[in-house]
Amino acid sequence: MALSPKKLLHSKWTAIKPQNREKHFIVIKVLQDETDPQIVSEVTLEAVLSNRHQTLHWRNLSDETLWKAGWL
Repeated sequence: MALSPKKLLHSKWTAIKPQNREKHFIVIKVLQDETDPQIVSEVTLEAVLSNRHQTLHWRNLSDETLWKAGWL
């Protein structure tokens, strides 16, 4: 699946291998490159169940062994 960095904010994701019963996530923050604000470097996800945050490289969301777009 092709990801558009401009459409990441508030997008919904499902973890393929949930940990601590955290399966559903929302992108709450998109971090841009310091030298070029047009380039996305990382995203912060919030678990719907626990409100726990995790930050990862935005392209990790395209790994279908870890994430699926939407809530399944």
